[in-house]
Amino acid sequence: MLSEKMVKALNDQVRDELYSEYYYLAMSAWCEENDLPGMAAFMALKSSEERTHAMKLYHYILDRGGRVVLQAIAQPPSDFKSHCHIFESMLEHEKLVTGLIHNLYGLALEEKDYATQVMLQWFIEEQVEEEKEATELIQQCKMIGDSESALFLFDQKLGSTSPGEETAAN
Repeated sequence: MLSEKMVKALNDQVRDELYSEYYYLAMSAWCEENDLPGMAAFMALKSSEERTHAMKLYHYILDRGGRVVLQAIAQPPSDFKSHCHIFESMLEHEKLVTGLIHNLYGLALEEKDYATQVMLQWFIEEQVEEEKEATELIQQCKMIGDSESALFLFDQKLGSTSPGEETAAN
């Protein structure tokens, strides 16, 4: 059984993962509006991935005898300055999520909740990948500069890449 404190913290993380889903969907919409269909598809996949994370926590709570309590999700921003700003925002958001996961892990350590520690290990590893991916995308944006042809190729590449795959040009 999960403690009430852990159930509350895990429910909060479900909310935060669902917020991430909305946040990346808002980024996808911005990309569509700005004629970047590859980036839009990429961000839509990121959004879907975040829902998967939320559901992993949702099922874990239920499997451990806890009660899932869905909470209100804040409206994400919908305006971004540029395609590079999308990835800079993505990195900052992933750093925030990493901190939230670390706090959850700290609570699991404090409560000697070994099963939750093991489950959260997957999220810790996932966050390393998420931050690495966002950092690489920012670096690629910097290489693009003001080149419309490079942006076109970058957009096409992202449209054919699933999140988590190597995003660097081959």
